[in-house]
Amino acid sequence: MASEANGSTGDGVKMPEIKFTKLFINGCFVDAVSGKTFETRDPRTGGVIADIAAGDKEDVDLAVNAAREAFDHGKWPRMSGFERGRIMMKYADLIDQHAEELAAVECLDAGKLFLLNKILDVPGASNMVRYYAGAADKIHGETLKMSGEFQGYTLREPIGVVGHIIPWNFPTIMFFFKVAPALAAGCTMIVKPAEQTPLTALYYAHLAKQAGIPDGVLNVVTGFGHTAGAAITAHMDVDKVSFTGSTEVGRLVMEAAARSNLKSVSLELGGKSPVIIFDDADVDMAVDLARKAIFFNKAWMGEICVAGSRVYVQEGIYDEFVRKIAESSRNWIVGDPFDAHVHQGPQVDKKQFEKVLKYIDHGKREGATVLTGGKPCGEKGFYIEPTIFTDVKDDMLIAKDEIFGPVMSLMKFKTIEEAIERANNTRYGLAAGIVTKDLNIANRVSRSIRAGIIWINCYFAFDDDCPFGGYKMSGFGRDSGMHALEKYLHVKSVVTPIYGSPWR
Repeated sequence: MASEANGSTGDGVKMPEIKFTKLFINGCFVDAVSGKTFETRDPRTGGVIADIAAGDKEDVDLAVNAAREAFDHGKWPRMSGFERGRIMMKYADLIDQHAEELAAVECLDAGKLFLLNKILDVPGASNMVRYYAGAADKIHGETLKMSGEFQGYTLREPIGVVGHIIPWNFPTIMFFFKVAPALAAGCTMIVKPAEQTPLTALYYAHLAKQAGIPDGVLNVVTGFGHTAGAAITAHMDVDKVSFTGSTEVGRLVMEAAARSNLKSVSLELGGKSPVIIFDDADVDMAVDLARKAIFFNKAWMGEICVAGSRVYVQEGIYDEFVRKIAESSRNWIVGDPFDAHVHQGPQVDKKQFEKVLKYIDHGKREGATVLTGGKPCGEKGFYIEPTIFTDVKDDMLIAKDEIFGPVMSLMKFKTIEEAIERANNTRYGLAAGIVTKDLNIANRVSRSIRAGIIWINCYFAFDDDCPFGGYKMSGFGRDSGMHALEKYLHVKSVVTPIYGSPWR
């Protein structure tokens, strides 16, 4: 395990000052009504980083009231798309100007590798804001060809007040997956970041104010899911909830929406994604792709909903693949995420750390064989060795449940038909990977797998223009691309009569 940082990092990265710990409501940082706080902890050590305002129902009410006032009477939904886009472009520039500090805050709070935060996540966020800034003045309806003496057209209007509930694995990216298209559409919103990783959301709220986004348009309420999150999903004055998280909590979100005002809901939930590697694949490339497909994030450590945690290898190359991926994984460096030489940081908190270790123990008890890893590492913090199981059966828990950690289930198959059947034998349908040189195999399998995104000879190929979302119990609705705007827009039809016209 690599050495840990003490105060400042060995690579000269300045440890960030924590500037924002209060709720952001109606353009101001404020304490929770109750005065309560909670601790956010450093997953490298388990130590406390800061005390954060613990928002609850009363605070959500204040945030929703601010968002409702900004929507019903404010400038944001009424200004032109060009004007909204120009402000969003300034917002993106401010994110870039603070990239190093934001990357360090996210590394400290979430355990994500500082270097990848700096070169991928934070620039990816600003680019996503620019993408939707460019879309803001391209939202338009249609002219209708009506059969009677009428002229009709449609308008696409912002849906209203949106509640965004985001997870802890990609705090920056998930913030802008939700916020950027909603801003472009003209909505106002309340963001509830995960209690494990609240710090960057508050920083982004501060930058939104500096960019000129009007007060009340973007509010951030930190707190817990069963308090602040539940208050958002059940609120009678929230028009839409966009949630990313577990399937179990997704059910609760839908239930709360149904019991309250039947608000619109979009869900991006769990996954147990297959990576299918065929005999004709380049084995070295396949090993590298499969390793990154599961040990990715923080990086690479499996805390990502599309993790390729079920790896199916065709029997002709299976033994070679097993040997090479074992060698590759033993060279994986686990350690302090501020260290540029480290490949994998800690799990996000003690609860997740213990959950992953329980699944590893369960896999051993079920009869799977530990090829590599299988243990915690280090004397403090929440680090786990990259773990690969062989002799895995499809009905084992490690092959069925979303573990959200660095645990790969490696399995052998014979035929294309078998691979398709086993890949689809899951309650999830978020993503899949296919590794082959045969275009016919790639086309057949990609059409047959029931998942929202299929990567052929690549993995984690995300892009601002590429829609992302799931089938089955992985949820519904799409993030990224122009499809994401649809979640935040209503369609209104406008019809007027035409008198005495010969045209129909």
